[in-house]
Amino acid sequence: MDERNLVRHAVEARERAYCPYSGFAVGAALVSSGGEVFTGCNVENASLGLTVCAERAAVLSAVSAGKRTFTSLAVACGQGPASPAGLVHRC
Repeated sequence: MDERNLVRHAVEARERAYCPYSGFAVGAALVSSGGEVFTGCNVENASLGLTVCAERAAVLSAVSAGKRTFTSLAVACGQGPASPAGLVHRC
């Protein structure tokens, strides 16, 4: 899959984001080694620790479909540059 189409999938996934608290919509598109595309969007929760980032949602979708190896990932947000999300551990 070329980069332009991969980004298009990520942008489309961003439209499905549920982000009533931050207003920061994110979409991700992940390509398996077999060429299949899996998408995800961020899903916020009032309990911040239960929020799922778009990248994790895409990986969860792919793994649920039995995929374990990947070739590329695109992440789209509509508010300037951003770094990929990560799980934050709180003590």
